[in-house]
Order: sequence, then structure tokens, then C-alpha cells
Amino acid sequence: MKRQTLLLACLLLFSAAAPLTAQTDLHEQLLPFKDLVGHTFRGKLSEPDAKKEMWDVMHFERALNGKALRVLHSLNDGEYGGESVIFWDEAKQSLVYYYFTTAGFYTNGTMTMEGEGKWTSHEMVTGNANGVTEVRATGEFTSDGTLKTSSEYLQNGAWVPGHSSTYELADDAEVRFR
Repeated sequence: MKRQTLLLACLLLFSAAAPLTAQTDLHEQLLPFKDLVGHTFRGKLSEPDAKKEMWDVMHFERALNGKALRVLHSLNDGEYGGESVIFWDEAKQSLVYYYFTTAGFYTNGTMTMEGEGKWTSHEMVTGNANGVTEVRATGEFTSDGTLKTSSEYLQNGAWVPGHSSTYELADDAEVRFR
């Protein structure tokens, strides 16, 4: 009986520990994002000529056994939202991502890490109703735990300022879709 109890205790211990390790394993090229996994961030978007205040909520998850990162986000409690999948493309030797939106358009792009906690990205847009065909963006994970982003859009043939934001940790916030 003691042997069965010990065996059961070991099985429970190892089965409880395995998911924890599995949840933190990420592809080597995704490791710069490891501290974001499992967390939610909230930020107020600043966009030129915005007609109303926009709040973005973003949640990061490990996906596909750590081979990818899944990012869900929504603006103003689900007024707009999207889902990104970021992964390492061995053939391109680059981080690659796809972004799908509730507005019916999608993007695909590449992301380059530019040093400790900084990145740049460039994406091609398909199906945007406002004439946006490309987006360039920069981002940074800061030492104080915030996430800063800014972007510009190729819209109707000209590069125009996009949105920017400083996101703060908000694990109580929820990404919502309507």
C-alpha cells in the first residue's frame, strides 16, 4: 500500500509539473516574448485625427507546443479585434506573423528583433477598406514592464502616421469579441 501511495504521489507530482514546463517552453527565436506569455496588457491608442478614445487590450499565449505565439487583442470592449500568430520561419530565417481581424482584412509580415526588447515589423495588408496596403511598426518591452508601440501605414500610396500606445500590465482585463 505504501508503494502504491508513493507511486501515486510521484505520478501526481510529475504530472502537475509537466504542464508548467510545457507552458513555458518556447521556440528559441520566440524567447524575447517569454515574459509576456500568459499576461494581458491595456493601452490607450493615440492616432492622428481619431474621432474617439480607443483602448486596446492585448493577451499573449504560447501556441502550437511553443512553436508559435498567439496574440489576441480588442479595441473598446470588442468594437474591433484581431488575432496574430507569430512563428519562426526557417526558410526565411525570420519571425513571421499572420494577423486576422474582425473587420474582415488580414495581414502577413515579418518581425526583426533589434536588440534587447526592441523590434521592427513590416506587413502586407489584404482587403482593408480604407486603402491601407502596408504597415511598418516598432515596439519595445521596457524595463518598467510597459510595452510601447508605434506604426505608420501605406495608405492610398502615401506613408501616413499610424497609431502609438504605451501598454501596461493589466491581467484583470479581458480581450472581448462581439
